[in-house]
Order: sequence, then structure tokens, then C-alpha cells
Amino acid sequence: MKTNIAVRHLFIGFFSLFLLSCERDLSDLKPAAYPTNPEVFIDAFSPGLNYAAFGGSVPTAFDVDTEVTYKNTSLASMRFEVPDAGDPRGAYAGGAFFTSVGRDLSGYDALTFWAKASQAANIDIIGFGNDLGASKYQAIISGLAVNTNWQKYIIPLPDPAKLTAERGMFFYSEGPENGRGYTFWIDELTFEKLGTLAHPQHAILNGEDQVETSFIGVSKTIGGLSSTFNLPTGINQSLNVAPAYFTFTSSNESVATVSESGVVRVVGGPGSAKITATLGGVPAKGSLTIQSLGNFQSAPIPTRSPDKVISIFSDAYNDVPVDYYNGFWQPFQTTLSADFTVNNDRILHYTDFNFVGIQFSSPTINATSMTHLHLDIYFPNPLTTNARFKIELVNFVSGGTGAFTTTIPATQSQQWISLDIPLSSFAGLSGRANLAQIIFVDDNNSISSFYADNIYFYNGSSSPLAPTNPAPLPTHPAANVISVFSDSYAAIPSTDLNPNWGQATVVTQVGIQGNNTLRYGGLNYQGIQLGSPQNITGMGFLHLDFWTANSNALSVYIISPGPVETASVLTVPTSGWSSVDIPLSAFAPVNLSNVIQLKFEGNGDIYLDNIYFRR
Repeated sequence: MKTNIAVRHLFIGFFSLFLLSCERDLSDLKPAAYPTNPEVFIDAFSPGLNYAAFGGSVPTAFDVDTEVTYKNTSLASMRFEVPDAGDPRGAYAGGAFFTSVGRDLSGYDALTFWAKASQAANIDIIGFGNDLGASKYQAIISGLAVNTNWQKYIIPLPDPAKLTAERGMFFYSEGPENGRGYTFWIDELTFEKLGTLAHPQHAILNGEDQVETSFIGVSKTIGGLSSTFNLPTGINQSLNVAPAYFTFTSSNESVATVSESGVVRVVGGPGSAKITATLGGVPAKGSLTIQSLGNFQSAPIPTRSPDKVISIFSDAYNDVPVDYYNGFWQPFQTTLSADFTVNNDRILHYTDFNFVGIQFSSPTINATSMTHLHLDIYFPNPLTTNARFKIELVNFVSGGTGAFTTTIPATQSQQWISLDIPLSSFAGLSGRANLAQIIFVDDNNSISSFYADNIYFYNGSSSPLAPTNPAPLPTHPAANVISVFSDSYAAIPSTDLNPNWGQATVVTQVGIQGNNTLRYGGLNYQGIQLGSPQNITGMGFLHLDFWTANSNALSVYIISPGPVETASVLTVPTSGWSSVDIPLSAFAPVNLSNVIQLKFEGNGDIYLDNIYFRR
């Protein structure tokens, strides 16, 4: 296998060695109006050319060779000594050749050179545009194949018109092949006007047309940037290129903007915007369609005491060391990561989801004192069917793998769902002392992507923050009830339990021993829009059951048109379920013959059930 250390160190902005041409010194450089000199190395450094080794590379990997030259007709070549694996001088060979004064390369269309090696090899990275600074117009060929014969190579310039003051003439980065070093030579390195490069093709996002659901404040950098040219030899040569070569465009800048560096920022919504690009006037394949849902609705803020929590991913706690949040386990995993930060809130975003693993093995987690796993999940795309979402816990030393599967109703897409899973529910997990992985699985091919936040283990044995038993079963006859929310009665048709009133509350429906329960996470206020205006003058009370362990303020309102609304203050926190029957006379002057809405105001996490008017 090939050592890839060279690639990992390529973009380190520091360098360990700075060599100047023996013919010129920095003190000799005179101000120049961007010369058009195409030569980089023809028997020697061209005027003004400098060399810097990349950090972590062998400082002396590059040298001038007068023995091995192209066809033995030139006076000198560039020699590059790639080290063996484990070489104490450095892990790879790599560096940049750059000028102190920019050059105008707009009159050329390719960087060309002759090269050979002491053995057949693939040079990790070779290109131009790395000036050890912004490197705005960098272009790279990856895996350049060389052998023991001299051969001419061509690196097309993606858009020469951009290169009017370029300082990065050439750079390379190469690690050992199968653990062993070797030597390669480059000669006659120069920019040329070939005039024979044909059929330019450019791409963003690897040429794919991608669609993403997003929110105001989310930023994303366009990747997968490439250019391909047909060379005089007939082969197509592809390069990875910097975003500055492209001209990016947004179809709707009121929804999403895109910078010249390819950074897309969602600025409005709801709405959509399509990001496209051109390079040198040629349309690039691929696009990104942003479907903004407007303001991002954060997951409920955790309130559990940090001393009872072991956090894997949460801004509310200090996370334990995590190896990765997506191991990308090939060959069967398709899940990719598109994590984002919005309003300083980090969110894990998994796309193309089939399964994905989070690993925390250095060290493993001893969760023997924990009782639950908590996580908040959000499905940004509508679910076409009820989703089976499986979670697996893996114990590395002993204890095996435990699995828990929950069904997510299709109606609960595009809202945060809080899961608090007893560790005893993970079938097959017999030990918790060396937990090392959490694996998420799409168990019935129904989930395309999801967000995740607040993933942590906790000890909830002393003060549970969620009810373990359902609300009391109502006993009032159905004929005496107008129901808003209850499994015991038919609700008012078309009632909206989560109208968009700009609230921060996260509304979910959770099953407690099979009983559907309404949960308001992080309540500030929350409305219920009745499916039709109700005349409740024949009723005597508003009934509801509520449960909370962390609220210190809670009120319920009845609302008639105007709006006219009146609050009734509820006593919180509760000790178990609290059942109340509030006389409707307490809501005066609300017009009870034309009731259209209910509203709750307060804080904390509230569980509600059996909301109805009764005689």
C-alpha cells in the first residue's frame, strides 16, 4: 500500500526549509510589472524562482542533477528523492517553487515538462498555483503515472485569463511506494502555448445535481471542482482546481448567496435557490439546489446535570474524545456527512443514509452507571412511510452488540424527535464497561437523510425528565366531550397541533406504553389551531393532563377571533401527571361560541395528553 502522508501534509502553510536560487538573491529582485517569462526550470532556476519544502517533508528531497537529464542534451534537471517509510528526516518529499514577483501567464495554456523515475510509480500530487499563501488559482493532477522512460506531461491551465499575476509556478508531494522510496526527475519545466488542448469540460460537486434541505444561517462550501481537457495525445486529462477559477451564480440571492470562493450561505426562506457555475464561459456540470425551510429550529437544549452525563456530541456538554462521527465503512456504506453549524449550533447531517457509525475507542466509555441513551433526530425530507430507525451499541471488550429499533411515524418528519432509550432496551448488550460505537441503521429503506444532535448517555434514575407511565385514562362519555388531543376520543378534524407561529418550541408526539402523548420541548409558546371554529358554550370545563420535571412557568389560553385570549396559570413542576378541569368561565371575555385556537406559554419540557372540552 502507498503511504499517503504526503497528501495530508500538502497544504500545511508552514515550511521547514527555504532555498534561494544560487544565481539570484531576494536583494537582487527589482520591482517588475508582471513579466511573461514562461520558464520555470530550464537547466537551472529561472530568474526570481524560489523553493520551499513543505512541513514534515524531507528538507533535502529536491536537488539539481547534472548527471541525469532529458535525453542527456540539457545541462541539468530537477531531482526528487522520495524517502523510505519511517525515514527520520521526514515522511515524504514535497515542496513549492514560487516567485517573489507574480508572472503574467495569460498568454499560455499549459504547464509542460519531461519526467522519468527510477521505477514505475504514481506521484501523489503535482501541479501549479501553490504560492505558500492564498494559492488562489491552484490546479492539481493526482496520481501522475511515471516510469523509467522520459515522457512529456501536460498540465492544462483551466483559465489562463485568470493568471495575470501568478506566483505559484510548480509544486509536488509524494510519499513512499509500498513503503520504499525512489527517485524521479523533471526537466524542461515551462509554460507553453500549445493551441491543441480541446473539449474543455468543467464540473462542480463532481458533476452531480444535488438537492439539499437547509435553513437560514447554514453555510456550505462547494466541492468536487474539476476541469478536463483533451490533450494532443488524445487522452483526457482531469485536474482538481481551485474555486476561484469558477464564476458561481445563485438563481435566487434572497434565499442563498454564493461567494467567489464557492461558499454558499442560506440567507432567507422559505424558498429555493439553484447554485450553478461557469469556467471561462463554459457551463460546469453539476448544481446545488438549496431548499430553505427558513429559520433553523434547534433541538431542545439539554437540562440534565453535567455530572450525570457522558456526552458524545452536544454543545451543552464537554464531549468525550471521538475517533469519528462517520467511519465511512466500505464497501457497503453509502452514508455521507454534510455537517453544518448554524447560529453557533453544531449539527451532524447524514445524507444518502443506509447506516453510519460513530466511534469513541480511545478511550472506550464505561457506561455502567448510566441508565439511558439520549439523542435528538430530525428528518429534513418528508417520510413517505413510517421509518424504522435502528440504533446499535457496540462494546469492544465484552458485552457484544445491542440493538434497539423505533418506528418514526411519517407525520413526524421535519421536526425534532427526542429519544430517551433505556440501556436495558438494547437487546443483546450484556456489558457497558467498554462501549466504543453507536451505529444508526435505516431498517426499512425509508430514510434518505437526517440531522442529529445531543447524543449522550445519562443517569436518569433519580429524577426522570420524561414520564414513564401514560396519563390517566379519561372516563367522560364521548357524547359529553369535544376533543382536541386524546387517544380516547375522536379529535376535531384537521386540527393542526403545530402551526408555524414563529415559536422556538419543538413539538413531537411520543409513545408512552403505547399511548400517544404530546411533547413540547424547550417551550416558549406553542399554539394549536382547531380544524374549525368551535361553539363550546354547552361545555363547562377545559380538561388537560400535563407532566413536567423542569418547568417553573406554564399557562394555557383559549382564543377567539380578534384575537381575544385569556390565560389560566398551571402549577409546575408536577409530581407525576397532573389532571386539571378549568372552568370555562375563567377564560372570560373569550367568545366561547367561536373558539379557534389554544395556546401554551412557559418554559421547560412539557408533556400533554387528553386535551378536551367537557360538559
